Amino acid sequence: MTQTVNVHEAKTHLSRLLEAVERGEDVVIARYGKPVARLVPARSHGARRPGAWKGRVVIADDFDDTSEDLVSAFGDGDVEPHL
Repeated sequence: MTQTVNVHEAKTHLSRLLEAVERGEDVVIARYGKPVARLVPARSHGARRPGAWKGRVVIADDFDDTSEDLVSAFGDGDVEPHL
């Protein structure tokens, strides 16, 4: 079932509209009778699973190799870090 409400009603009854969305109802918010937005349930991506990309990403062996020309262009590296 789709329920269309105006902006004022949506602001006044947001909690009630969120409960309707949780029950599976569609809620459309309209301004001057024209649909502007739709309230939908937030998707949960589930719990984080470390290692999910294992075997799908390859990092080249020379990933962190930097040429001396590039290093010298940024200075000698003897600068104290700003803390």
